[in-house]
Amino acid sequence: MTTRVVLIDDHELIRGGLRRAFEATGEFAIAAECSNLAEGRTALASEPPDVVVVDIGLPDGDGLDLVRELRKAHPRMGIVVLTMYADDAHLFAALDAGASAFVPKSDPSDKVIAAARHACAAPESFSAPDLGAALQRRLRPEGVRLTGREREVLDLLAEGLTTSSIARRLFVSESTAKGHLAKLFEKLDATNRTQAVMNAVRLGLLSNDRAG
Repeated sequence: MTTRVVLIDDHELIRGGLRRAFEATGEFAIAAECSNLAEGRTALASEPPDVVVVDIGLPDGDGLDLVRELRKAHPRMGIVVLTMYADDAHLFAALDAGASAFVPKSDPSDKVIAAARHACAAPESFSAPDLGAALQRRLRPEGVRLTGREREVLDLLAEGLTTSSIARRLFVSESTAKGHLAKLFEKLDATNRTQAVMNAVRLGLLSNDRAG
């Protein structure tokens, strides 16, 4: 039997690409494409599909609100959260909301299809890239501890400020700012600014939207 899928994402190109990828498998049929929560709720009310693929950031609200609604109303529905926010905080928010799978938008479409297969077969079993590592970070958050000053430096680094600009913003000398940066890089196991910011996002110390 064909697996019916509803796509909810405000980007037409993403919906179109996923539609073609799903239909090319011969296993799935796209029951509806929706660009916001209101359209999604209307489509889902008429005939619940086997799997829903929903973005978190939608024009009229948070996709995780819909995930919670669907999990309560349809315990056996497969729910895949597709998002540009690939940090631990959003991963665990999707898990807590009742999603079956979490897939970053940076992943290829075959990862989304694999997540949909999993969601259909085991809707109450959560899957996500690097889930084991994320669980370890959640259970042992003391792995990386930043001082208040280091958090300030990290925030300024995420804004794209140079070392001299960070020094001026914090009212310290440039050599002191360099010292803070060196310590921050060491704690984040980074060798440059970009890597420091990306590692901070991965560790849940910085959200994707603040990382530029």
